[in-house]
Amino acid sequence: MEEKVRLKGDRQGLRLYLDEEAPFEEILAGLERQLRRGEGFFRGSSLMVDVGNRELNREEVLALAALLEKWGVELRALGTDNRQSRGAIREAGLRSVPSSAAPAAPAEAPQRPSASADALFITRTVRSGQSFRHHGAVTVVGDVNPGAEVIAGGDVVVWGRLRGFVHAGAIGDEQAIVCALELSPTQLRIAGLVSRPPEEAPPSTGPEVAHIEGGRIVVEPWDTFRRG
Repeated sequence: MEEKVRLKGDRQGLRLYLDEEAPFEEILAGLERQLRRGEGFFRGSSLMVDVGNRELNREEVLALAALLEKWGVELRALGTDNRQSRGAIREAGLRSVPSSAAPAAPAEAPQRPSASADALFITRTVRSGQSFRHHGAVTVVGDVNPGAEVIAGGDVVVWGRLRGFVHAGAIGDEQAIVCALELSPTQLRIAGLVSRPPEEAPPSTGPEVAHIEGGRIVVEPWDTFRRG
């Protein structure tokens, strides 16, 4: 994410932190870029937006809510420590909650986050009709059945049969991968690319990895894959 717009998960769900000092127009522009880049992840989600001690007026609150609505995102509440902002949020008919500490920005951006950072572990089969959406990597110890979906900002690893819908790198990470002991998804996406299995797909021959190479999604055996 851009430094002015940072996404973090907590026990209440997804929380989007907005920079307190940048001009509001820059915040909106940066937020829209992130929503566009990660449309597959954000559309249909519910977010808490944390503005810290930033002073907002009613028009700015409504503009922020309208932008999220445009991209299919439900605004659960706005986190703030500013009295004027709380009043503006109430005037706009929205809910305000106390702000929480924003995650510290790294002094130097890493080449790639650790695979275990902000990871979600699901230790059961994901059944038809169930949907899991997480801003980091997702590991499923079990199957992902047809009609189920897993949407992740990072990698997706399935220690079982992957036969549902999966979207890795959904916030725009083209280095994300999808691994499974049996890789037979109804649809597989990585970042902005989509891959569907052929109608007469050969049976799985063992664990496989899907990743982006040369502008397209390719699949290769797990034991020969080396992340570049």
